[in-house]
Amino acid sequence: MKENKKVSTTRRKSADIRKDNLQLILSVAEQRFAEYGYNGTTISSIADQAQLPKSNILYYFKTKEVLYKEVLIQILKIWLVDMEGMSADQHPREALRHYIILKVKQSKDHSNASRIFASELLHGAPFLREKLQTDLKDQFMKTCQVFREWIAKQWMNPISPEHLLFMIWSSTQAYADYGLQSSILMGKTELEESDFETGAELITQVILKGCGVKLL
Repeated sequence: MKENKKVSTTRRKSADIRKDNLQLILSVAEQRFAEYGYNGTTISSIADQAQLPKSNILYYFKTKEVLYKEVLIQILKIWLVDMEGMSADQHPREALRHYIILKVKQSKDHSNASRIFASELLHGAPFLREKLQTDLKDQFMKTCQVFREWIAKQWMNPISPEHLLFMIWSSTQAYADYGLQSSILMGKTELEESDFETGAELITQVILKGCGVKLL
């Protein structure tokens, strides 16, 4: 029994080390790709900043391309979960408010990943096109259907579901993609917590009023 317990403890420690290493590598890679781009980033530079042997990086991610794709997929997964949280049973007043707050929070917490995602799209999405055409498009269509059901229930005006999502994405992700510009114009070194909260509230009011959803 003692031997089995020792083996189990060792496995848990190994699993924890693996998890910690993966999180560290992804965090450093996200920062490097955001600052230097795909071509300007090397596995060696990521290993140096993470203070890990290069062989460790390549153990988890066989190539730079695999690591880059994983950074993109991580932020996409978060966005998909946020979209999936909206349902036709919810009223858009609460559902859209919650979604907008989450999107602004993700721009704050994952600003580097958002900028990498934007850069990927600007370059024709060479590494992400398949995910855009499958996972994102599937959830996009499901969310648009939720909006149509809200419209059918007369909970919101007959707006274009597709363009509503585009508007929400562009306004919320601006706090990540154009955060530097915004902070400079506001005379700050970086955006503060109150700026994200103010932005989320303003976007919510504009979207809800524009969709004909009454604010309580």
